[in-house]
Amino acid sequence: MTGARLLADTVHGYGLTHAFFMPFISPRSLGRMQDLGLTTVQSHGEKAAAYMADGYARARGGPGLCMCQAVGALNLAAGLQDAWLAQAPVIAITGRELQAYQTKKAYQDVDHVKPFTSVAKASFYVPEPSQFPQALRQAFRTAVSGAPGPVHIDIEGRTGTEVVEFEADMDVVIEPRFATVPPFRPEADAADIAEALRVLGRAKRPIIVAGGGVTASGARAELIALAEKLSIPVATALNAKAMFPSDHPLAVGVPGAYSRACANKALCEADLVFYIGSQTGSQVTNYYTVPPADMPTIQLNIDAQDMGRNFRAEVGLLGDAKATLRRMIEMAGTSPPRDAWLARVGQLVDEWKSSFEELRASDVVPIRPERLCREISKALPSNAILVSDTGHSGIWTGAFIDLTHPDQMYLRCAGSLGWGLPAAIGAKCAQPDRPVVLFSGDGGFWYHLQELDTARRYGINVVAVVNNNHSLNQEKGGNERILGGRSAQSDSFWLFGETDFARVAESFGCIGIVVTRPWDLAEALKRAFAADRPVVIDVRTNLDGIAPLGWVPS
Repeated sequence: MTGARLLADTVHGYGLTHAFFMPFISPRSLGRMQDLGLTTVQSHGEKAAAYMADGYARARGGPGLCMCQAVGALNLAAGLQDAWLAQAPVIAITGRELQAYQTKKAYQDVDHVKPFTSVAKASFYVPEPSQFPQALRQAFRTAVSGAPGPVHIDIEGRTGTEVVEFEADMDVVIEPRFATVPPFRPEADAADIAEALRVLGRAKRPIIVAGGGVTASGARAELIALAEKLSIPVATALNAKAMFPSDHPLAVGVPGAYSRACANKALCEADLVFYIGSQTGSQVTNYYTVPPADMPTIQLNIDAQDMGRNFRAEVGLLGDAKATLRRMIEMAGTSPPRDAWLARVGQLVDEWKSSFEELRASDVVPIRPERLCREISKALPSNAILVSDTGHSGIWTGAFIDLTHPDQMYLRCAGSLGWGLPAAIGAKCAQPDRPVVLFSGDGGFWYHLQELDTARRYGINVVAVVNNNHSLNQEKGGNERILGGRSAQSDSFWLFGETDFARVAESFGCIGIVVTRPWDLAEALKRAFAADRPVVIDVRTNLDGIAPLGWVPS
């Protein structure tokens, strides 16, 4: 068969419903995918295609696919940064200039090896058709195994022609185990589990930090059950925000840089932290200040190299979160009383909520972002997928939007501003029957505004909420501090002109709604969720609505 048919039949066999691409890349493959029932989504840029595949992979819980020709390959690599940082199983396929031209200064040609190996678990070069089956098979296996992540396949020919257009003796091999995350559920050693329970049992002030590994493993129910059985408060990293209900009495909120102060304070007052599926990186620890560096920890992770990376691990549990937590629940005895600790954590949570209650209920115009977040929390359907851009959007959604239903999902930008809109489009492709809501500032929305056309062309009905303060106001303080106060010069580094994003949306054939008063937010959201087209809700917010920085110990 041809390489084009091999690619299309393999992708179809693994259950993918969409492929995201920028032309000109293997039209025969894309045509065959369409014949098999896949939707091939042409974006307006390679980076956006990678973001769409990322959102698709995370919402689906399995591989996503993006493709482009050699000329745009490095744009695609830049878009894989987010999938790499968020550990999303994206398979990126690029054409490559002919090997014979590699040292001849070919037009538009640059090396692909270093850019892709920086943002992928593996990068495979396919010089001729007979090597394509092995590369495809290994790409799917690698993308979903262990800690998931992107995989790159570089195929000979600018548009992959030298591989996909020719025939070879090839077979389509589908391994269903590698169609979703996780393919294996290894359970931590029983002796290690027993030791972890012993250490937890003697702790007076333990706290759990759930990371993205809990989400990848689908371990929400087990996390809740263990926390309840052992009476341990739970903080959730952004990647695990939906894994513990915000209204649960043991919920502490999101810790780290994009966080609630109560979560950071609780972590600093704890005497033991149990990290589950967390890399303990800079964001969840507020640049390694929360908790203190000498905090004893227990760490459960699918990847051994993440255990003990930044904190001393009293016990390391190597295994899948769901399987290992289930065994911990079975082995755990009666929890020691922790009434004083739970009361203290509850006090911290109540103090944080009280400190923002006035802003969350504010009727001021322009609208306070805290009020916007409260209205979104109230309006989100029970099966909604909330997609957040980074920067202030990550803080607003992470700290101020409550997720309480088990079927709600939260996907957040792990890297570059502007990820949100393409990722929301990808998420909607993966879950077409669920409402997908994007929360983005106008600064982030500008990056890939043109993908509204993609959403409209393909009937991908996302709801985009734009926190429009005509600025990148998170940069305000830093510029004014360095430049000695506010001035026309400092303003020029973060202020934009005012834009009517509703009119822009309508020019693309989408629905645009402008909201200037907080009491109109509920009706606007209701209308958007009922619409039969993509919707942009342009919310005019207060320029002084600066998201709070993460609390750090003095």
